Amino acid sequence: MSSPLPLLLEPQTLAERLGESDLLIVDLGKSQVYQQAHIPGAVHLDFRALQKGTQPAPGLLPDKGSLEALFSDLGLTPNTHVVACDDEGGGWAGRLLWVLESIGHQRYSWLNGGIHAWLAEGLPTDMQSHERTATEYRIERILDHTDISLQELMQRLNDPKLAIWDARSEEEYSGVRAFAQKAGHIPGAVHYEWTEPMDRSRHLRIRDLDAVRNEMAARGLSADKEIIVHCQTHHRSSYSWLVGKLLGLNVRAYAGSWSEWGNHPDTPVEKS
Repeated sequence: MSSPLPLLLEPQTLAERLGESDLLIVDLGKSQVYQQAHIPGAVHLDFRALQKGTQPAPGLLPDKGSLEALFSDLGLTPNTHVVACDDEGGGWAGRLLWVLESIGHQRYSWLNGGIHAWLAEGLPTDMQSHERTATEYRIERILDHTDISLQELMQRLNDPKLAIWDARSEEEYSGVRAFAQKAGHIPGAVHYEWTEPMDRSRHLRIRDLDAVRNEMAARGLSADKEIIVHCQTHHRSSYSWLVGKLLGLNVRAYAGSWSEWGNHPDTPVEKS
């Protein structure tokens, strides 16, 4: 690869780098969208492979062996630079990048706006499915700086250095809608819905970073805090995690999310 790609990657920049041998473009959008039009050379990945998928917390990280098999099938090597995109503004793309961060693979980018922004730029597309030559990708260990367990979060609920970011809808946060036994939110959590940083007028690219940073800081999601983000299964909040990374914040995920917290007998809950 001629030069490193930035974390926030614009479509035109990616278009100029298509075909490079160490570049792996992963499309996590709906399969029918991928079949109709995708970035030339992009491989399709079913997002379900990025989640453990078992109740009561399906959003937890798969085990090390499953992830090694997944990334070997994708043809990943330590030198591969992964570009993630999807058709929903960054949820599943963010999930892939969070998983890569969790296994220590930091050569990655997010295509700003995903396939919507790519199409809006009039850039070339392909309808042919692509597969990479398999590798034997090995993970040394799962890193602990990307995720927090239910037990640790319970112990740190009153920690003034911790801020909990609830990226679900306002109805879920307030307790009007529930997808678990309990309704409401984690005590002290602040609400900033995952779609708020998206610019719908610019094909789901992220909005001005300073504006997003100021909105988050006004809610207490600031650079002086360790920020824990969650949604229901750490799908939507994977984009929120990515936003935090783009802003240079100290952000971790609670991958168990509300599906775990809201179904646990001992967890406290607030409603608003």
